[in-house]
Amino acid sequence: MPHAHNVRTLYKLILRLHRGLPEELQFLGTKYTQDEFKRHKNCAPHEAAVFMREWSNYAIMLAQQLGATRATNKAKFGQSLPVELLDHLRDEQILQLYELMEATRAPKESTKEE
Repeated sequence: MPHAHNVRTLYKLILRLHRGLPEELQFLGTKYTQDEFKRHKNCAPHEAAVFMREWSNYAIMLAQQLGATRATNKAKFGQSLPVELLDHLRDEQILQLYELMEATRAPKESTKEE
């Protein structure tokens, strides 16, 4: 039961943090978060530990970036992935990252055309 409580708490925290993002990033981030939490609902315990650690790190990073954005009025979100990390990803994870990158660029491109 404590694990389920921790998962729900982290999930709700991330959704609350997303409210501080620009609208298009908020939608994308929330949808991605929902999908990932659903996808890992019944994962193995060792995968759950990695999942929780990485999403906790994401929540911390996002909270820091949102705080810095408020302080400086300069919006900069996310971070670059080290090349070494990419070597450890499965093909489906690399495809998922590529699709996510494409989705984050789409709003910028559509506003340029208008």
